[in-house]
Amino acid sequence: MRVFALADLHLSAVSPKPMTIFGPGWAEHPQAIFTQWPQVVTEEDLVLLPGDLSWAMTLDDALVDLRQVAELPGEKVILRGNHDYWWSSVSKLRARLPERMHAVQNDALRFGPPGAGVVVCGTRGWDTPGHNPLDPQDEKILSREAERLRLSLGAAQRLRQPGDHLIVMLHYPPASPPFQPNVLTPLLAESGADQIVFGHLHGIPQERTVGQVGGIPACLVAADALSFWPRLLLEL
Repeated sequence: MRVFALADLHLSAVSPKPMTIFGPGWAEHPQAIFTQWPQVVTEEDLVLLPGDLSWAMTLDDALVDLRQVAELPGEKVILRGNHDYWWSSVSKLRARLPERMHAVQNDALRFGPPGAGVVVCGTRGWDTPGHNPLDPQDEKILSREAERLRLSLGAAQRLRQPGDHLIVMLHYPPASPPFQPNVLTPLLAESGADQIVFGHLHGIPQERTVGQVGGIPACLVAADALSFWPRLLLEL
């Protein structure tokens, strides 16, 4: 089994929304995703999708996009992004997800054989302090996301077996320039994770994003940053 990641699919089958407002590289981006994914991902692989999957406003409309993704090779794990307005009750979502598609929210999932698997957890995250301080409302949301991350990491530690890899998904980056500590970073640094993946940022080179938290590698997997190719994270 190999593990890939690809965030920010920004699909909109029901009510098409052009993504070229973010640049000409987004022109006809769904075709790039659906053409390139099967060239690198097999049915035995796992693909992490950390947020902003669909522009839909309702679950019924989002399921049109999710079913198209579900038909692609591999097992999928999805996480909520800031534009996934259709994601409300996770129990209702899980009841309607296509086969081989799983949602993470305040918990964790494990894949693979005993002692040689991968545990996946995470939360959406939020804007973090950087060059500009956060306002009180943003601070409140970020604190809530820190608690959700704590719950998810706790669930991951209960699932994790000796020899397993731990990957933490966030939608927002875990830190903002100049990458000073925030309420998320100590949780991540002490998690024992092997990798952190995040999306959300568009038109920003990898070298201008946070590259590690507490020595744990962190990488931007927003679809446009990867030219819409799933990024290989791990081979088991």
